[in-house]
Amino acid sequence: EQLLLLDNNESGLHDLVSELRHALAQQHLPDVLLPVVGDITQPEALDSIFLRHHPQQVFHAAAYKHVSWMEKFPLQAIRTNLLGTHNVLQAGLACGAERLLLVSSDKAADPSSVMGATKRLCEMLVLADQHAPLQVAAVRFGNVLGSRGSVVPTFERQIERGGPVTVTDSRMRRYFISVDEAVSLLLAANALSQGRDLFMLEMGEEVAILELAHRMIRLRGLRPEIDIPITFSGPGPGEKLSEQLAGAGESQEPTSVPGIVQVKGTRRLDSAAANRLVNRFQALLQTEDEAAALDLLWTSVRPGVELTGLPVFEQAVDGS
Repeated sequence: EQLLLLDNNESGLHDLVSELRHALAQQHLPDVLLPVVGDITQPEALDSIFLRHHPQQVFHAAAYKHVSWMEKFPLQAIRTNLLGTHNVLQAGLACGAERLLLVSSDKAADPSSVMGATKRLCEMLVLADQHAPLQVAAVRFGNVLGSRGSVVPTFERQIERGGPVTVTDSRMRRYFISVDEAVSLLLAANALSQGRDLFMLEMGEEVAILELAHRMIRLRGLRPEIDIPITFSGPGPGEKLSEQLAGAGESQEPTSVPGIVQVKGTRRLDSAAANRLVNRFQALLQTEDEAAALDLLWTSVRPGVELTGLPVFEQAVDGS
């Protein structure tokens, strides 16, 4: 009946609404779009929006996602990714939403970056035992081709300028998925979930970034290293040469939907630990204690570690 589009980027929201309204008009479909400028880091305003519109299904994709930038600004990653997810969860519970799906990342599996660690804690918050009757789930996947900040449009701009095309490392490999595939599988995972599920999209084979750069240059009728130079910047802090979709101690089981597997054995927070963790991060952000916040972040996502009073982790039950 209605599709509520919430974003704090009004320019991006404007462009999205224009694109979708054009598509709806071409298919002679009614305009069901309701754009809202909002911010998941503002819990009171977020609650008000949810209580006003009572969404039944919530797709939570709002996050900072650039690894190198979040290494420089870790408090912003914690505020938006982690506490923002907490705020969305609480707003969904308050308005009586039926389902909530967190869009997670392959970087949450055995994270090596601040961005990945915050997304891993987002998963742990969503999978905690305190959200009934709201059915919650999370889905991990890799890079979406053509999304904002992804490598493909970056390479396109560099080729248009005559180069150089900047590759992090000749050995770097990444998973890629198209926008259409990502959306279809997210919708399917949302319908598939029975609550507190962690899914993973089958991403196929990893793609060598250097080979991707070569192909994109050749598609323009140009020659790599001759017409368009390629330079190597070296991996930045937190960057992996290759990604994985399941972490240590996690296993994968097929589902009834091709292209979607369920991740079993992932570590979860109990409700008391989740609340203590959120409260502690909120206090550290108020004092802008970056060192303590980073220490808490990394300690919380490190397998096999329990903190005195913060947090107590549930063991996986029945492989879940």
